[in-house]
Amino acid sequence: MCGIALVIGANPDGDIFASMLDALEPRGDVTETLRDPRALLGTRRLRIVDRERAIQPWVSTDGRWACCYNGEVFNFLELRDELQGLGRTFRTISDTEVVLEAFLQWGESAVARLRGEFAFAIVDRHDQRAFVARDPVGVKPLFWSIRGSLLHVASEVKALVGVGAAIHEVPPGHHGWSVGCKPPELVPYVDLLRLGDDLPQITDEHEVAKQVRSALEDSIRVRVATDLPVGVILSGGLDSTLVMLQVREMHPDCVAFTIGTPESEDLEYARRVARDLKVSHELLELRPRDIRFEDIREAVRTGELTEYGDVINAVVSNRIFGLIQRSGVRVVLSGDGSDELFGGYDMYRSMGERWGQQLFQHNLRNLSRTELQRVDRTSMAHSVECRVPFLDLSVAELAMRIPTALKVRDGQEKWILRHAFSDVLPGYVRERRKNPLSHSTGLHERIRLYRPRFAALHRSYGYDAWEPMRRDFSVVVDDRAIDFDQALAGRDLRADYSVREHLRDFAGALKWNVTGAVKSLPGLRKAGTGPVIRTSGPPSPDPR
Repeated sequence: MCGIALVIGANPDGDIFASMLDALEPRGDVTETLRDPRALLGTRRLRIVDRERAIQPWVSTDGRWACCYNGEVFNFLELRDELQGLGRTFRTISDTEVVLEAFLQWGESAVARLRGEFAFAIVDRHDQRAFVARDPVGVKPLFWSIRGSLLHVASEVKALVGVGAAIHEVPPGHHGWSVGCKPPELVPYVDLLRLGDDLPQITDEHEVAKQVRSALEDSIRVRVATDLPVGVILSGGLDSTLVMLQVREMHPDCVAFTIGTPESEDLEYARRVARDLKVSHELLELRPRDIRFEDIREAVRTGELTEYGDVINAVVSNRIFGLIQRSGVRVVLSGDGSDELFGGYDMYRSMGERWGQQLFQHNLRNLSRTELQRVDRTSMAHSVECRVPFLDLSVAELAMRIPTALKVRDGQEKWILRHAFSDVLPGYVRERRKNPLSHSTGLHERIRLYRPRFAALHRSYGYDAWEPMRRDFSVVVDDRAIDFDQALAGRDLRADYSVREHLRDFAGALKWNVTGAVKSLPGLRKAGTGPVIRTSGPPSPDPR
């Protein structure tokens, strides 16, 4: 994984280019650049695959084409073999080189052959044009901005704020050319709002369970194909436990990471899962009072997020990725995306089949600016690569073919996942109900105390040059009495909370925090101060 930055056009500004790369500094170990009279190309590279030779920007053998690439293509070895059979030669064993060679062989259609989490720009150094592309679900970010005769492209919004112009997103599953420093003409090669529409539903629950299990296992298998240690963010819930189960079987060196208050659900369940699966476990115990305004400010700055719930979760994510970074682990897997695909939220319970399908597609399409944006920014801010196996396109496409009735059944969310893995899931995990990240860690109400400050902080970093803060989509749906069509069409989709709503929310959070502080008074002297990191290895064999 990396951060990329490009300035293309006549007389590119070197100072702006340098500030773009500075903003992306945490995303990698080393800064690598290529400077032409009409193009400045740079990468902040996190060295994962072919660490010494896969330098960037990667340049074709004839010198005409240069590639700035962020991400991982998990089928790159298969593509490399195919391209070699077609006569192309290689200088590395890296996915970076495969991306460029695939483009040179197959043109724009090469993007549809890539299985992975990626965003890249390929520059024609002769003709001053650039081809940009982003993975189907938008796991990896890509933005652009134009000022005067210069096109600026970067991995994060913060890298483009200094350009001083409107910032635009390359949508998930889109690619296209920018010619003569004009806005990229982007077209979809995968349409998430129609994903699964042209395929028949799979209604037999046994067949669905079989295919779900096979698809998820395969998705995890390709994501643990590394010689580095692999971590798993383990909450002890359904999704993270499923990932942990598979990683433990597929990779010889894995470790679980958990964050929460000492009394939180996540610590209780994650400890039990790690012990039962006999995996090494690192925990970060926080008291609510350990969360300060500095944590909020850093979550807003890092995340660039536009919904309040995502900022709250980003506070938690920043802390756990900091723990992972300190442990020396560079690659982790998480269970993100499962709720959007398999019905993990309360809003799905009251949806009919038509609205349900629309809601699944809408949430999948918007993951790139909500949950996936949080995961990307908070992980890369700590130079950690987080892979999301539930959001492999094969898993997402399969999920869109599953009726809502098999996802939410008998009042239980993600029923088909529980059924598909019922023989390997511990019973206590299979029966555990969904609890959102910030709630299950025990930190939600403390963070919510600062919520009225989110929008002002967001503006202070200049992020409204891309998007303003807005009310959470789940609240919009609830306000529309589950009329999904009206929710999508309404102005509330981009509206912020009112001052009255913020005051009401603050009063509720303040009451919770004051009550919690009073209850904890007898134990304050014994509790100590600051977070506590606990590490446990696999249990020793029973001497009996």
